[in-house]
Amino acid sequence: MSDAAYRIEPMDAAASRSTPPTADFVAAPVMPDILPPAKIRRGVARFIYRYPNMAVGGALLFIMLCAAIFAPWLGTVDPTEIATSRRTRFPSATNWLGTDMLGRDIYSRVLYGARVSLIVGFSVAVLASIAGLTIGLVSGMVRRADGVIMRVMDGMMSIPPILLAIALMALTRGSVQNVVIAITIAEIPRVARLVRGVVLSLREQPYVDAAIASGTTTPMIILRHILPNTLAPMSVQATYICASAMIVEAILSFIGAGIPPITPSWGNIMAEGRSLWQVKIYIVLFPAAFLSVTVLAVNLLGDGLRDALDPRMAKRL
Repeated sequence: MSDAAYRIEPMDAAASRSTPPTADFVAAPVMPDILPPAKIRRGVARFIYRYPNMAVGGALLFIMLCAAIFAPWLGTVDPTEIATSRRTRFPSATNWLGTDMLGRDIYSRVLYGARVSLIVGFSVAVLASIAGLTIGLVSGMVRRADGVIMRVMDGMMSIPPILLAIALMALTRGSVQNVVIAITIAEIPRVARLVRGVVLSLREQPYVDAAIASGTTTPMIILRHILPNTLAPMSVQATYICASAMIVEAILSFIGAGIPPITPSWGNIMAEGRSLWQVKIYIVLFPAAFLSVTVLAVNLLGDGLRDALDPRMAKRL
């Protein structure tokens, strides 16, 4: 037998014979990993077990948001339609929550009232958080401005928020925008004092001293070290401000200093039925129940956020 039969080719040459050319080789697409349904269910169950308040509050708030968004399709009739022939009717198959003194459907008015309360609550929470965060950061980091700013905040906090909102609304006409502005001004001092307290404690931390010693400017210190550590407590405070704003808006509308009566809101509905609450209690009961459930949902969500964002609570859970 010749030597050619026993000739051994190099590894690279053999691989090049068995492997197709690079131009003809097409890589198979990489499919993303899809979690099995059982694992998703276990994750959801674990989340509900660890943070029941957040789960319940989030579910209730999601239902109220859906009711507010889809009010034109969930409502039975126009909430502003007046029909004196069917006024003050008890709940029935035609009018699920009854009618008011002008024959308007309470069910439809309550759905549209959810829009006003949620818009006011979320708007006040966002605006008060932004303004209070800015004031608190400046007051906590700039020592010369701290005294002046905090004395102004203390003067505003000496007035109850509802009285300050009523005084501000007395200077303007009733509208959703003016109600949001009035309640925001009343809630800003609470956020500012909270952020200032957090900034004062963070300002004495070693990593902040190291940043100052290295020549880092004050705005960069705020953005890198101070601001991220204030977001967690401010987020929790924002949920309570949202709930408080809904209550204040309902009070303003109830006493006639808030949303105009032509716009359906929970406070207006209760105000229109207060003269008949002893015989037609449902006119006041249903909007009050919706307001209570919404405020409870926001507060539960805030409690859940506090448990999730607090490292000490996370260790206990």
